[in-house]
Amino acid sequence: MGENNNIKEIYLAGGCFWGTEQYIANIYGVVKTDVGYANGNTQEPTYEEVCNDDTGHAETVRVYYDPSKVSLKFLLDLYYDVVDPVSVNRQGGDVGTQYRTGIYYVDKNDEEIIKSSIAELQMKYDEPIAIEVLPLTNYYLAEEYHQKYLIKKPHGYCHIPRVKFEEVKSKREL
Repeated sequence: MGENNNIKEIYLAGGCFWGTEQYIANIYGVVKTDVGYANGNTQEPTYEEVCNDDTGHAETVRVYYDPSKVSLKFLLDLYYDVVDPVSVNRQGGDVGTQYRTGIYYVDKNDEEIIKSSIAELQMKYDEPIAIEVLPLTNYYLAEEYHQKYLIKKPHGYCHIPRVKFEEVKSKREL
């Protein structure tokens, strides 16, 4: 993303990455997304390994965004709208550590914003928020067939209600 040095990145795990990517890609200010496997303990994992072996990776969306159009705080609020933040290792019908929720940052200055945002979210729930907040330790691009999956296969499985994809296009920070 070298053409614009103001572009920032954040990594968001929100269950199955097909729908999470489609949703995030529709957010105003997001300039590019791809999907992959983050913060695991193996190198170059395959989808089969992530699903069947204990790789420790989470299905994750790499998000490049323009902070002059969308703040990290607002981006996170929109992300919270499509995850169950108190569910542990499960989103929708998908169960397993690869479906855990997580926010992985590369800019140390983002940590405080994320933690403050999580604390605010916690006030809405009795159960503890299960979204892990960690620095990104690794990220491996998923296989090509997973990239923009729901554009390639519009009727593919998704745990996020399809209406959310359209609704989010019009959301702007006040």
